[in-house]
Amino acid sequence: MANRWGLPDLGIGIGLRTAHFTHILSEWPQVDWFEVLSENFMDTGGRPLHVLDQVALRYPVALHGVSLGIGNTAPLDREYLGKLKALATRTRAAWVSDHLCWTGFAGRNTHDLLPMPLDEPALRHVTERVRVVSDFLERPLVLENPSSYLEFATSSMPEWEFLARLAEDADCGLLLDVNNVYVSSVNHGFDAAAYVDAMPADRVVQYHLAGHTNRGSHLLDTHSDHARPEVWELYARALRRTGLAATLYEWDEDIPEFDVVRAEAQKAKAARDGVAAGERA
Repeated sequence: MANRWGLPDLGIGIGLRTAHFTHILSEWPQVDWFEVLSENFMDTGGRPLHVLDQVALRYPVALHGVSLGIGNTAPLDREYLGKLKALATRTRAAWVSDHLCWTGFAGRNTHDLLPMPLDEPALRHVTERVRVVSDFLERPLVLENPSSYLEFATSSMPEWEFLARLAEDADCGLLLDVNNVYVSSVNHGFDAAAYVDAMPADRVVQYHLAGHTNRGSHLLDTHSDHARPEVWELYARALRRTGLAATLYEWDEDIPEFDVVRAEAQKAKAARDGVAAGERA
C-alpha cells in the first residue's frame, strides 16, 4: 500500500553523522539515502554544511528534527520554521519529520522528547499546530512516536489511538519507530502488536529501527546497539500492514565504523524481501 501522498520508498538508509563524514566523502558508499538531523545544519556553515551539500547532490535526503515542540503550549517558533523550510529546500528533502512530544515551557528547552498527555484537549491543540506547520512548510509534516518512560494520569486514550486520530485530523504523515513502540510497550505494559496494527497504513511514510538498552526495570532508547529480535519481528509485522516504506537505522551513541551501521541497516532488506515475497505468493 502506498502512502496517501505518493511519497517515495527511498529504500534503506542511515543517519548522517559527523563520525562518518570522512568515510562518506572519500568512499561515497552504497547507501540508498541519508536522514539528516535538522538542528545540526540549520545554524551552521563551514565543513558540516559542505558535507551536507555534497551528500544531497548524490543521495536522497530526509530531514528529521528534535526541537519543533509540536506539543508545546508556547507559540510556534516562526524563525525556526523558516530555517527548517530553507534547509528542506536546499537539500531537496523528500520530507520533514519531528516527534509527537513537547520539549519545554516558558522559553526553556529541556532538550528531551517529553510525553504528551493523551486526551481530547491535547489532540485538538496538536492537530491545529500540525496544520499550521504543514501549511508553512508547504508539505505534510511527518511525526514520529517517541519512546516514553512516564505517562500522564489524565490520559484518556492509548498513544496509538491518539496518533492515528492526529494523522487523520491534521492530514499528516507518520514515522513509525518500531524500536520506540517496543521500548514503550515494555515500559508501560501494552501490546506492541496492537500498536502497529492500529496505525493507518496509508499515513506511514517512514520507519525507524534502532537498538535499546535493558536496565532491568525498564528499557532505555539509547540507539547504541544492534536491534533486538523482537524489534525485527515487529518491523516485519508492520511492513505487512503498510507495504514497503523508507527505513532508517539509527545509531547515535557509541557510534561504530560506517560499515557496521550499514550492515545493521541492511538487515531490514531481509524483512522487506520477505514481505514482498509474501505479497507475490
